[in-house]
Amino acid sequence: MRIALASYRSKQHCGGQGVYVRNLSRELVALGHDVEVFSGPPYPRLDPGVRLTRVPSLDLYRPEDPFRRPALREFRDRIDVLEYLTMCSGGFPEPRTFGMRLSRLLADRAGDFDLLHDNQTLAPGILRIADRGLPVLTTIHHPITADRRAALAAATRAKRPGVRRWYGFVAMQRRVARRSPHVLTVSQRAAADIAADFGVPAERIRVVPVGVDTDTFRPASARTAGRVVTVASSDAPMKGMDVLIDAVRRVPPTVLRELVVVGTASPATARAVQRADLAGRVRFVSGLPDTELAELLGSAQALAVPSRYEGFSLPAVEALACATPVVASNVGALPELLGGDRRCGTLVPPGDAEALAAALAELLADPRACADLGAEGRRRVLAGYGWPAVARATAELYAEIAGHPVAAAPAVPSPAPATGPVPTAAGPAPVDADSGCPAAA
Repeated sequence: MRIALASYRSKQHCGGQGVYVRNLSRELVALGHDVEVFSGPPYPRLDPGVRLTRVPSLDLYRPEDPFRRPALREFRDRIDVLEYLTMCSGGFPEPRTFGMRLSRLLADRAGDFDLLHDNQTLAPGILRIADRGLPVLTTIHHPITADRRAALAAATRAKRPGVRRWYGFVAMQRRVARRSPHVLTVSQRAAADIAADFGVPAERIRVVPVGVDTDTFRPASARTAGRVVTVASSDAPMKGMDVLIDAVRRVPPTVLRELVVVGTASPATARAVQRADLAGRVRFVSGLPDTELAELLGSAQALAVPSRYEGFSLPAVEALACATPVVASNVGALPELLGGDRRCGTLVPPGDAEALAAALAELLADPRACADLGAEGRRRVLAGYGWPAVARATAELYAEIAGHPVAAAPAVPSPAPATGPVPTAAGPAPVDADSGCPAAA
């Protein structure tokens, strides 16, 4: 099949979007499908055999110049003007403006593809593409209403109007989701929340989990005693960094010696670390390639996921693949990932720093329990979360939607990533940046 895979932003190392696009596209090509990725910045890193068409934007949230003021010469059309004015008014424009650009780009190319797979853009432009006759499947990793609730709960009364404005695109996504005939999500919990929050009929929603590269993410030869890792794609209230910092403060340094945060600290988190006098025990790293992230997860005694909501949690599955046990909030899809008859982690009430501290202290003090939970986690991942299996299940859904018979080719080894120029949909081709994810993304 000829697949167009679209993602309004595809950061390589955080947020899940770039990870999802890269791995799914690679395995679809290995199954014999033709895949072209359409992405706004930050652009994904893709493997040989997958074509990338860049869909340039004003790139208003690049980490070296967030909420920037573009030069007049950078404005190419009315979509750019809308993007900039939406940002100036406190909104998040990327999903809407990417949908507009993609609709314009595919106006004369619908016949080049059998199906468009949209990765959570949920913009009216995607519906216009479907109206022209190209079948569309939309992945919703989780409804962004969960992010909005967490952000509003954490905001002061004075800041709540700004939070509501930032998340104004959620109303658009709800309307588009209700009109989308085919919705794919990554967990049963996310499916239930999409039905409840977005009003999508349950019979339209299918579940295929996110995968993990079990060759890269594998058990390490040694652990660093007292090391805990957490992954925060965006240091937003929903990720619960405030709870984790409070929990680390409560665990003696002889037990929890180091917290490594994969991500960038927000000003609020940086202040919390200083107030808790944890500067010597908490460090932040970012932009890690998969091999280094796997080494870090494999070196830890535990992964902490203090989130107030997770529609899936790719870091949790990556840690389990490394045989690293997980201590997580009992919310969203996390019980689904860690529970069952044989546990591979510990669940604590969300927002409860004391319970999180106690669970981390108990696990770190018991290396045998760490090893047992980690081994069960690795078995769990190998049984159901490999990317080849995810791609096969997704391709079967493509065939069902597009009316094509399934014709899977034998899998072939994936070579090293390609480098070099790629085509650009319109306008200048910005340099790929290891950009931070905006809180709403």
